[in-house]
Amino acid sequence: MAVTQSGAHIAPVSFYRNEPAPLEPYHISPWQGERHHLPEGASEAILRGDFLCLPFGKTEPYLGMHAHGRTAGERWSFARHESWAGRHTLDIVMENGLNSAQVTRRFFLRDGENVIYDVTSIAGLDGDFTLGHHAVLRTPKREKSLLVSTSRQLFGMTFPGRFAMPEQGEYQSLAIAAEFESLHGVPSIFRDTPLVDCSAYPDRRGFSDMLQIAVKAEPGQPAWTAAVNTEEGFLWFSLRDPALLPSTIIWIENCGRHNPPWSGRNCSLGLEDVCSFFDRWSEAAGKPNAFSMRGIKTIQSFVPKTPFLLPYIQGLVRIPQGFGQVKDVHCDTGSVSFTDVNGMIVTTKVQTGFVFGEHMSAGEKIGHSAPRERSIAAE
Repeated sequence: MAVTQSGAHIAPVSFYRNEPAPLEPYHISPWQGERHHLPEGASEAILRGDFLCLPFGKTEPYLGMHAHGRTAGERWSFARHESWAGRHTLDIVMENGLNSAQVTRRFFLRDGENVIYDVTSIAGLDGDFTLGHHAVLRTPKREKSLLVSTSRQLFGMTFPGRFAMPEQGEYQSLAIAAEFESLHGVPSIFRDTPLVDCSAYPDRRGFSDMLQIAVKAEPGQPAWTAAVNTEEGFLWFSLRDPALLPSTIIWIENCGRHNPPWSGRNCSLGLEDVCSFFDRWSEAAGKPNAFSMRGIKTIQSFVPKTPFLLPYIQGLVRIPQGFGQVKDVHCDTGSVSFTDVNGMIVTTKVQTGFVFGEHMSAGEKIGHSAPRERSIAAE
């Protein structure tokens, strides 16, 4: 697993790395290594894999930060790396990640598991803010060969304003502020196809869109997001506590931005588990909106004396031929099982209790051991 020093974006990541054909599901933007106009500290300049957004969304009107905050684009410091008993950890830290808050991220890898465990600790922050994870996946070459599904949907809505600006060389295909009951039928801007399928990608080449889904919390079970790559034979998934991240934003980027450095060549899919109202910054998300008026949290409250802990799991599992869209997910002690629409089941090792703060090993609760400071040369 590679983690960038700027923004702490995760990619590339090789799953099943000891097998003849390792799998790398995450997207890396095509302008890496090129000259471009994107400013230093902007998440778009690094754009790859998964990264933490605090606050989540466009923050230019707030504190003068780039979109998704300092945590998504500015420099993190190395704190600690250790390996013992088949478990490997990396701690990184950002002072003043938001206001005067210290943000610490600890990554866990465990031998024999194709899983990334990630817990963020936010200390010293006061107020109400959005936050979320921003996973960006590669899309396969074959159309509609990446099948997306989530925990049971409570409420779904397309972006509440113009998401793409034609005057800037951007184009969208979905209707504005349109509610939908299923990803299989989302309102579009086209008269001849008023409803489009937003569960299979890539699709609608030349357009860039965004939608948000709030999911129902099942007792004792994490919320989940899944993407089945039928072309390459794997299933990517994320698990989370729905009380912390109650929604999933789907950012559909299928060569729909023609301004540089996008230049009509970026094809990727963002599956972003969040507590936010789309990519609206914290003040807007704290006001009544279509989600909050339905009792769905779009902002989290932070108090300075109590560290806020955000555990998160991402993983991969190979699938048999014919495995389709995930219909149901069941988490058990030490494993998670995925059932597709045809009744096929795949199971993989995962310490699923991690998302609810359970110990990774005896005597250590996630997020509570302070990293020991070390100085290293910048690479």
